[in-house]
Amino acid sequence: MPVTLQVLYPVAEGTTFDHDYYATTHMGLVMEHMGPHLSSAQASKGLAGGPDTPAGYYAIATLAFADQAALDSAMEVAGPVLADIPNYYNAAPQMLIGEVLG
Repeated sequence: MPVTLQVLYPVAEGTTFDHDYYATTHMGLVMEHMGPHLSSAQASKGLAGGPDTPAGYYAIATLAFADQAALDSAMEVAGPVLADIPNYYNAAPQMLIGEVLG
């Protein structure tokens, strides 16, 4: 059964996020290290949380895997990806592992 790993970067007082670094360097690391285990990967830059509402997240990445075993294999080699987070975000991201429903 397909699963996803979503990585959410919340906007909060005192936090910063480097979108250029994230898009060019960090996502490259994701593909280099985790890519062989991925079905797909995409990242979205937060623009708004609704009409006249600022975005609650700087970005959200969605990594899709064929099954839990593929996700587990990707996480085994994700050390350099996780170690890179402080280079573009000065807080801890939220993560959600989910079952694909449709």
